Amino acid sequence: MKRSRYLLGASLISVALVATACGGNGEENADQNTDGGNETNETAEGNNEADDAEGNTEENNNAEADGEAPQGGSVTYGHTAPFAGLFDWAFYEGADDSFPLTIFNGEALYDVSSETDFSLEPRLASDWEWSDDNRTVTFTLEEGVMWHNGEELTAEDFEFSYETIAHPDYEGPRLANVDRIVGFEDYRNGDSDSFEGVEVIDEYTLEITFEEALANNLENLWPYPMAKDHLEDIPVAEMEDAPEIRENPVGLGAFEVSNITPGETVEFTAFEDYYRGEPNLDEVIFRIVDGAQAGELLAQGEVDIIELEPTQASPLEDNEDVTVEEIEGLSYSYLGFKLGEWNAEEEVVEMTNEKFESKELRQAFAHAIDREGIIAEFSEGYGNVINAPESIIRWSYPDESSLNQYEYDPERAQELLAEAGYEDQTGDGFVETPEGEEFTVNLAAMDTPADIAEPRAQYIIQTLQDVGINAQIMDGQLLDFNLFYDLVEEDDPDIDIFLGAWGLATADPDPTGLWKSTDFWNFPRWYNEESDSLIEEGVSEEAIDQDYRQEVYQEWHQLVNEELPLIPLNSPIDLYGINSDVGGVTVDVRHAAAESHEWYVDEE
Repeated sequence: MKRSRYLLGASLISVALVATACGGNGEENADQNTDGGNETNETAEGNNEADDAEGNTEENNNAEADGEAPQGGSVTYGHTAPFAGLFDWAFYEGADDSFPLTIFNGEALYDVSSETDFSLEPRLASDWEWSDDNRTVTFTLEEGVMWHNGEELTAEDFEFSYETIAHPDYEGPRLANVDRIVGFEDYRNGDSDSFEGVEVIDEYTLEITFEEALANNLENLWPYPMAKDHLEDIPVAEMEDAPEIRENPVGLGAFEVSNITPGETVEFTAFEDYYRGEPNLDEVIFRIVDGAQAGELLAQGEVDIIELEPTQASPLEDNEDVTVEEIEGLSYSYLGFKLGEWNAEEEVVEMTNEKFESKELRQAFAHAIDREGIIAEFSEGYGNVINAPESIIRWSYPDESSLNQYEYDPERAQELLAEAGYEDQTGDGFVETPEGEEFTVNLAAMDTPADIAEPRAQYIIQTLQDVGINAQIMDGQLLDFNLFYDLVEEDDPDIDIFLGAWGLATADPDPTGLWKSTDFWNFPRWYNEESDSLIEEGVSEEAIDQDYRQEVYQEWHQLVNEELPLIPLNSPIDLYGINSDVGGVTVDVRHAAAESHEWYVDEE
């Protein structure tokens, strides 16, 4: 196995930068919910090179040192969970759909790449300019960008995208990416036929006006156009299920969709008129495979690019036909407490579960769990223990010296249990509640990755039992991905604690979307007025000052670290296996699906 390390230097954490998320103002939705933080997606990004930990530049695997890359051939991109088939950015919800979307339609207004410290760089917008009051941004679009149906991209395609998302019949998850624009409420409520704050100046000029000058307006703005000519005759209420999205989608990328086998494969052919240059390959195939066999399929040449679990990388060490890339992930995993439920009518979380209202009890759980042991035992050491719900590679990751560390300390866990009134009153080795009632805890967890999911869950159960907490896996079995998140979203009363993860859509640290009391994806159902206030302050006009914004997020992370509505587990190191004959692949913090026009096959 050829090994290449793309680990980002620690200095990146403190770099002042601005970048965003596209899935609800902060992090992505259940699309990016993962068992171990390994499914992420959003904006297309990346170049042909990556910075190593010392800041040096290293070319991607097998990149041609000189001359042109070989032409022709096919590459298979493997993934381990079936895709839903919502092949439009405005409607998709799962990371599984994001990979084929990136291959055929990954073009956005701007790039957000770890290779540029997550700063925004022009892509479909060749330039943009802000008004003096920081409320209006004017985009100048690239000319000559062609959709796969032969139409040229214009400002009207962006206008159509914003109008679709803001439409009264739109039920997708992207409202938070257009709701700051002037006129949103009137358009959403059907009181206006036009979206006031979205103005097409000419074919290549688009003007967006926001209600307020906020720190991350640009980063929060939806960056993807929709092919107006392809979709405009479809009612918004029917668009999600339309053949134009599910069967014959149209994109702007280097490859166009030629065939879809639902849930199994997407076949792509080269798009000769791709605005950044004709792709090297003739064909790309996105293929769903058995996750337990990912390493074997890579070694056998059945797939050429695939994300690997750490345990799958080790057997490839002596395989010269495979290169494994490592990169610190823009994601984190956690153990969440169910503190309440979602009030759908009021659209707010309610902390109705008295079981975990004691902060000392939650902190006892944190000291009882061996987080370093989880990384060592089940991730081959790939990952970093964290004490904040944040990726360590974002500038907003807090100063660890200001946080409670919650080291693995069974004795301290037992002390905290006693302080909270939880003691073994019956002599059975497990604590009872302060009222003398039986105290049992159900853990909900997913059944992936297949080789470690069960032993990892049992490991956590055992560490809790060791300090006297009667913990068990809910219903005695792990859950598949979709059922798990259905139950978590529905606040199933049998769930007490749950293992989850968030893949962070981009580098903007705004926690809105996951952590405000009005956020549906606030799965612990934590309601804290100080938290809401700090989150709002973090995107205020004053927070345009980067130093001020960093101070606000430091204070917010300290609050979460003390109140502990969840136990942060780790910020992972992601692994990607690549066929050594395949070159030009860009491995970034979300995936390896971007910049597919640069991929090539060199069989010499």
